[in-house]
Amino acid sequence: PLLGFGTWQLTGTECYDAVRTALDAGYRHLDTATVYRNHEHVGRALADSGVPRDEVFLTTKVPGDADDPAGVLATALRELGTDHVDLWLIHWPEGDQVREDLWRACVAARDGGSTRDVGVSNYSLDQLDRLTDATGEQPAVNQIEWAPTLYDEEVARGHEQRGIVLEGYSALKNTDLDDAVLREVADAHGVTPVQVLLRWHLDHGFVAIPKSVTPERIRSNVDVAAFSLDEEELARIDGLARS
Repeated sequence: PLLGFGTWQLTGTECYDAVRTALDAGYRHLDTATVYRNHEHVGRALADSGVPRDEVFLTTKVPGDADDPAGVLATALRELGTDHVDLWLIHWPEGDQVREDLWRACVAARDGGSTRDVGVSNYSLDQLDRLTDATGEQPAVNQIEWAPTLYDEEVARGHEQRGIVLEGYSALKNTDLDDAVLREVADAHGVTPVQVLLRWHLDHGFVAIPKSVTPERIRSNVDVAAFSLDEEELARIDGLARS
């Protein structure tokens, strides 16, 4: 699903309650990571929600400096209470490295059924190409910091040309929600600037994983199916990167 629920910096009861609210509101994509230290809370919320496991797209990540990736994944699965995840990402590359060894471990986990697909996070286009050239296996997804203010047509096109899904995080952190363009587009559709921001991702084909602990905002963030942005509106919002 192009719209997911992020859990970075969420732990304990706050994490459990937020994920339960997100699932109740209709989210069917959850994003976590080993370094977030919240697998148990995410997994318990999913189990208690009553939503069938096969209806939820579950992503977690392995640290880029991991020396026992198979062990990391086994621990993640145990904590999440599932026998597989839907997407397993290398969280951060080490400097300019691409970690071919770690990537091969990810591919092996996919081939073994512990994850349905594999990808990376915070890789440049050059790193994506070097990883693919070195291993013959291309990542399905690259999760990067992304927002209208960070929009780069070359980066977006580069992912599209390679057939790699661009998944964006920290869009809210990087966006001025009082921006006049966002407010004008929001008013035209009778929605909020945050909803416009998320719709911008979806209409471009980018994955968005907003995070919130406020029930009203969680429900509002997922309620973006009733409108879409036209080409002119998308172009105006793209232009925030140049303003």
